[in-house]
Parts: sequence; C-alpha cells; structure tokens
Amino acid sequence: MTLVPPHGPARTLQPRLVPPAERAGERDRAAHLPTLPMTSRETSDLIMLGIGAFTPLPGFMGAGDWRSVCDHMRLGDGTFWPIPITLSAEAAAAERVAEGQEAALVDGESGELMGIMRVEERYSADREHECQAVFRTTDPSHPGVAKVLEQGPVNLGGPVRVLSEGSFPTQYPDIYLRPAETRQLFQEKGWSTVAAFQTRNPMHRAHEYLAKVAIEVCDGLLVHQLLGRLKEGDIPAPVRVRAIDALVSHYFVPDTCVQAGYPMEMRYAGPREALLHAVFRQNYGCSHLIVGRDHAGVGSYYGPFDAQRIFHEVPPGSLELVPLPIDWTFHCAACDGMASTRTCPHDPSSRLLISGTDLRRMLAQGEPVPAHFSRPEVLSILAEYYAGAAAEPAAASPAPTDGPASDHEEK
Repeated sequence: MTLVPPHGPARTLQPRLVPPAERAGERDRAAHLPTLPMTSRETSDLIMLGIGAFTPLPGFMGAGDWRSVCDHMRLGDGTFWPIPITLSAEAAAAERVAEGQEAALVDGESGELMGIMRVEERYSADREHECQAVFRTTDPSHPGVAKVLEQGPVNLGGPVRVLSEGSFPTQYPDIYLRPAETRQLFQEKGWSTVAAFQTRNPMHRAHEYLAKVAIEVCDGLLVHQLLGRLKEGDIPAPVRVRAIDALVSHYFVPDTCVQAGYPMEMRYAGPREALLHAVFRQNYGCSHLIVGRDHAGVGSYYGPFDAQRIFHEVPPGSLELVPLPIDWTFHCAACDGMASTRTCPHDPSSRLLISGTDLRRMLAQGEPVPAHFSRPEVLSILAEYYAGAAAEPAAASPAPTDGPASDHEEK
C-alpha cells in the first residue's frame, strides 16, 4: 500500500527551496540583483512553491499559463491547476528587470529576502477577467477580489529559488510540516489513505463529526490548518492550535489524527479554492479532502454546495485525490446526537445548526453558548482568548460580518 502520488506528470515532489548549505552564497548573490517587493499573498505563495506544496509549478506563472488557468483550469502543458499563482509589480519596479535577468524577491512588509527569480516574461494581466473567472465576481468587497485589484499592473513570470520560509518554522515548530514530512509521517504510521480536513478556525462539534466520518473510511486524518494571513475577525493561529490540540487529545482515538499547518494565505475563492486545496493536499500525501458546506467561501458569493459540485466539472484524471462531500451537519435533539440532512429525518426545529461565525460572535459579545455547540475544553480556551481581547481593545479583532455561516471550517 502506497500513498497517493504528488500532483503533475512527474508524480514526484518538486520543492524550490535552496538547500541550507547553499543559501549564504545565494544571499550574497542576491545582494547585487534588482529587488522586487512581494505582497503577503505572494510571499506565502513563494513559500508554498519552496516546500513543494505547489508541485509541479517551477515558479510564478507566465501569460500563457495565467490565461489557460483562468479560462480552462489547466496549465499550458495540460496539467490541471485551478487558480493563477502570479507575481505582480509596479511598472517602475518591473522595468528594472529585463527578461532573462534575475531579481531578488523580498517580503514587502518585513523586507526579508525570500528568494531569487529568473524573469522570463513580463505581461499585463486582465484583473477583472481573472476575478470573474476565479471568484465569479468583480465586487471589490470580496476580500480575494480586492487583493487582485490592488496588484501592480505588470505580472512577472519565471522559475524561483526559495531562500526562506519566513517565521513559520520557528513560530509553529510542532505543526509546521512540509509535504515531504507529512508523507514520511503517514508512511511511518502505515497509512495509505488519508483524509484532509481544511480549517482556518477552531473545530466545533460539526467539524468533529465531519472529521470522524472521514476516519471511518480512511486510515487517518490530517487536520490541516492555515497559518497564513486571515481576514479580520478570524481567531489567531496560536489560539486555534491550542483548541484543536484539546479537542483531539480528549475526543479522538490516539494515532488516528495528525495536526499540521501550512503557510498559504486564504483567497476566499470558494469552489476554485476548494480545487486548489485538493491539489496541494495531494502533494502532502492525502488521498481524500473533506468538502463541507461553503468550503473556502465568504459572505454569500457562493452557493452552500458549489465547492462540492465543481469537482464533478473537473475532467477525469485531473486529480487523484477524491473529495468527501458532506451535507449540512448539526446536533439534533430528537436524534440525541450529531447528524446530517442525509441521516436525520426530524423537523428542522430540532436541529442546532452549528456555525463557527456564530460561535465567535457569542464569545466576543459574552453571550452564553448553547449546549452541543462546542466541546467544553475548546470553549474554555476560546473564552480565555476573547476575555483577553476584550481587556485590550486595541489588539482585538472586530466580530466578523461575513454573512451566513458555514458548518464546515471556512467561516
């Protein structure tokens, strides 16, 4: 029994991270190159390229791949890929780098040197076309659309050599795992089928139900949480890690679940982002992806099950990972337990629809949390966080206002 292969025709991981012994020399060389500042999203994408999570991409996309991904969800060579991975620049910065020349890539916020790119192509991308194709909207109120519309007018494409993973390895030493590391861990455990549970929030009872359904059909579960930047109102990653640890240690059978984190920044692209989650989870060694209600959505831009339906639109053979679509999940008083619309025959008035957004709102406003909403060990950690946030208003995030909530992870 073997793990699912990495994505792409080579079926091997293709990390772009420079070996540690070579980094000092590369940094010296980069000091003499023109610099290109990156946004937080571009920096996180570069790290994903570095660790092999975006296998088989060699770097940021050129015009042909950009257009093909927008319109057909395929790279120019036919490999399935659902969302453009691009680097933009202001015109003046782009002019400093001729095609065929290398440039130093720096984090636009910290100024840290992150990598080196050989610029093979400069091109102008149609931002509104990209937004309509990827996000199904050009509304600048959508956080992902806003990011794209704020990009510089010139895209630069070419292969990269990655020199840093930022603060992720030191900030999250226990859960920051690269694809090669999760694959090795799964093999050591004897797992060949692994379900990924995508989360940017602490897990409540509906999440727990979804995760345990997946464990029933797979050898193990990867609770894979986002460590990159979130939108306002989301719970910080360190708090989320503690809450998930508490849940797993008290309510999961030992050695059935691995908690890990990945450095990508959310795009909130709904169906298209669900497909991107599937691609890089396959690289991490997962054979299945739990896809619940409004996966990777925000507000009311997507239907509750659009992210499940889009997997039926992907041509056969595009992915080896298999989606695990799960219907609405909730606690039913009549069933006296967790259920879904496929398993519960009772009137909706008996159902407690569990929402991460509602939970955050109640905790932030000091409201009582209904029984069966979340485990007490999780609530204790979250209540402590919100009490501290209330005591320090300048550090607190506002309560979320992103519309109806998901009973999956994304809201």
